[in-house]
Amino acid sequence: MTADLHVPPIAPGRLPLIGHALPLLRDRLAFLQLLRAYGPIVRITVGTKTVTVVNSPSLIQEMLTSKSHHFSKGLLFEKLKLFGKDALPVAEGKRHLNRRRLMQPAFHREQIDGYVKTMRDTVEPTIAAWPNGAQLDLKTEMQLMTQGVVMSVLFSSNPEREPARAILDSVDTVFTAAIRRALLPVSVLERLPTRRNRQVDNASSVLREAVGDIIAEHRANPGAFDDVVSLLLTTQDEAGAALPDDEILSEVTGMLAAGSETTAVVLAWLFHELGRHPGLERRLHEEVDAVLSGGQLTPECLPQLAFTRRLVSETLRLYSPAWLVTRQAVTPVQLGKVSLPAGEDVVWSPYTLHRDPELYLAPLRFDPDRWLPERPQPPKGAFIPFGSGKRKCLGDTFAWTEAIVITALIASRWRLRPAPGAAVRPIGEITVHPSTLRMIAQARHPATAQDAA
Repeated sequence: MTADLHVPPIAPGRLPLIGHALPLLRDRLAFLQLLRAYGPIVRITVGTKTVTVVNSPSLIQEMLTSKSHHFSKGLLFEKLKLFGKDALPVAEGKRHLNRRRLMQPAFHREQIDGYVKTMRDTVEPTIAAWPNGAQLDLKTEMQLMTQGVVMSVLFSSNPEREPARAILDSVDTVFTAAIRRALLPVSVLERLPTRRNRQVDNASSVLREAVGDIIAEHRANPGAFDDVVSLLLTTQDEAGAALPDDEILSEVTGMLAAGSETTAVVLAWLFHELGRHPGLERRLHEEVDAVLSGGQLTPECLPQLAFTRRLVSETLRLYSPAWLVTRQAVTPVQLGKVSLPAGEDVVWSPYTLHRDPELYLAPLRFDPDRWLPERPQPPKGAFIPFGSGKRKCLGDTFAWTEAIVITALIASRWRLRPAPGAAVRPIGEITVHPSTLRMIAQARHPATAQDAA
């Protein structure tokens, strides 16, 4: 190692044999935030494995852009192959590039504008069915809504609530297994016939059966659909062959899982914050009432919902769904003054990056007006809720649009008041979700109360 390179420090608190496993299991979000104090790059250990944690926004940006070819997606994404071995979110190299190019047309901005009506028509019946004064499990409600949007828009499928809930529970089970296996990577435990492993197998079967039914319906009615499933079914690879059924199944399952979870937790946190800040809620209602004027939400409304968009931006910052992103060096590479060997596991945290006081004034304050153009903006690479570079989330514009549409539709009909009970705290699983979040739906207009009765 040359004189200008150095070995990053190991974070305090390492225990013999288990390393930093205890604080990771006890409060992983707090532990990662503490690591900022030890510099732009610090190391932690989990059992015998050493992991490099990158805290610097400039080094994260370098890793995701100019030096991305030195890294694979790493341990967490390897465990997410539970959803499908070579689906786009976990694919590598040429396969990832080809599959991304294939999917890109479905996520062009013009195409997404065309999705707004389907989003609206999918969500409105669910919102209208809330009884006035009902106490809602808001995270579950949001998950069912966003899952419904993904299935309606991308797969032309709209299951009833109970089958949809079975799919949602299966996604949650597989996601929970993936993050636990990434944090405690003991592969032999994954193969044992334990109760938890059997639950994962059962959940995977439920998902694949549901997706298999969707694909079968598309095959039985060729020409009846114009969506991502039909796109996959009519696609040919470089040799002119159709995609194998198992690959199509993996892609659809991966999109269903990824598209349901992230936007749902953002919306749950957004309404949690509005429940704590009546002034912000009032501004949202005023904007939505003025823009919709009692009519339907259309694509033309979206640019006018500027405050709504700032609410989504601030929620993505303060409660970034991704609390842990992994990479693995596939060749020796230098980041800053640190030389990483091939095989080195690397992690970074959008959640802690977006709460860094050196990047954001009063970072723990929920302040949507920090995104006003006249206010100082964070430096490049300091706000990346959907990643950056060639692996940036393909569905980011879809997610932005979906979040704004659902926020506006709920706000046009309801106030969501915090229900008495346990304090709400963030939990780091596959995303940062509320520990519990129950809110009371109060109709804003007499007509809404009559409709909901």
